[in-house]
Amino acid sequence: MKRLLILRHAKSSWSDPALSDFQRPLNQRGQQAAPSMGRWIASHGYNPEAVICSTAARAQQTLELVSVAGEFDCDYNLTDQLYLAPAQTYLDNLAELPDTFESAMVIGHNPGIEALVHQLSGEYCTMPTCALAIITLKISSWTELFSSAVTGQLEHHVLARELER
Repeated sequence: MKRLLILRHAKSSWSDPALSDFQRPLNQRGQQAAPSMGRWIASHGYNPEAVICSTAARAQQTLELVSVAGEFDCDYNLTDQLYLAPAQTYLDNLAELPDTFESAMVIGHNPGIEALVHQLSGEYCTMPTCALAIITLKISSWTELFSSAVTGQLEHHVLARELER
């Protein structure tokens, strides 16, 4: 069995119109939410063995804040391919992971993130900024994600705003 953590980047800033969408950094709310999510992941024992993250500024900042707060000790792969990517691109990247990794995290963008959660679990989950879905997959190899028969069980759907309470 494999475990997949699917995280949407934290809330980004629109304050500088000179920046492209790709360059937008996190706003203050995002800078607070990401560490909270990292601590939640760690406190529940879900630290990933590998992370695949979009190279967009807001995704990379989310990765940094989540991983520092969660004290992740894992492999990181930054890729341009996940920027505004469809679910299939996430699967393509995950399928390249070594099978020795039992857990992985992807950090990216909607609508691909929501589509990925639905495709793997059959659940429709809204994924606002810094939302996390954790799915258990009955597979032994990440390449099995290409099989249409793969179904996973949604273990958790955590919203950042729930952690602020």
